[in-house]
Amino acid sequence: MPNNAHLLLLGRDQIDALLAPDDVLAAVREAFVLHSQGEGRVFPLVREKLATGGMFGIKSGDVSAQSLLGFKAAGFWPGNRALGGEPHQATIMLIDPATGRPTCLIDGNAITTERTGAAGGLGLQELARPDSRTVCVFGAGVQARVQLRFALKVLPALREVHYLTANGQPNASFEATFKSRLTVSHCTGGNAAVAASEVVITATTGGGSLFDLEAVRPGTHLNCVGTDTKGKRELPAGLLAHARVWVDDKAQSLQIGELQWAPGTPCTEIGDVLSGKAVVRRAATDITVFDMTGIALQDLTVARMLQTRATASGTGQNIAWPW
Repeated sequence: MPNNAHLLLLGRDQIDALLAPDDVLAAVREAFVLHSQGEGRVFPLVREKLATGGMFGIKSGDVSAQSLLGFKAAGFWPGNRALGGEPHQATIMLIDPATGRPTCLIDGNAITTERTGAAGGLGLQELARPDSRTVCVFGAGVQARVQLRFALKVLPALREVHYLTANGQPNASFEATFKSRLTVSHCTGGNAAVAASEVVITATTGGGSLFDLEAVRPGTHLNCVGTDTKGKRELPAGLLAHARVWVDDKAQSLQIGELQWAPGTPCTEIGDVLSGKAVVRRAATDITVFDMTGIALQDLTVARMLQTRATASGTGQNIAWPW
């Protein structure tokens, strides 16, 4: 057996230095196209509640033709806030499919944030009205910010954001981040904010419907991020029946996404749009929804990109991993 094998470790600061939005967009686009073409597989999801009050999950998959195999172990630990830490935690491992040996171990927090933001950006690019000027964002945390950052990247006509917070109070940090590029308004009423917006982004913990069906105007596009577990929801009952719906993965959306509440809803996977299998013909009055549950291939293509860049630049720590 070889005794000179190594495992590459990439920590938080190294990942932050290597991540670039355009590279993440390209990697996430590739993940969705691979999924659409049947070249990338998504294995059955693990998602379980813990006795500690947290949520633990595993997303895994492979791309056989590219010798790409791996998984992300991730979840949500609400108690971390009291410790001054981030509730979302994730770790990614890439594995040599020929031998089963791990090749790269990566802090997955920033990857999860960026690849989810990139997925949202692709959804807006393909499904939202390109002249949209006003966006409503439910949430002011890490994911809400990255979603809005990618929205600004793909929808240059955006001029105004209405945002809502869980505690109903303005978030000075959120406002400071975007006030140079947008008119930023804090709102306490979801219905009014939705009715005043052409794009709606929901980035909450999925505790229940955030607004009423009647608040959604014809022509609105919604990117839904927070429903990622059985029992969670962000959209009001009946909305999907009035909308054209896209998802990242049909099976996952039925299991843990918004489709769990309306399983008979016709939908199209976003990868089919990006691969050319499906064409989006959007009428000006169409209500469109992109339900994002996050697929393993997003994590793997971004992780592989980072592994390649880290190896080329000598970033990270190689530790002996003999076998």
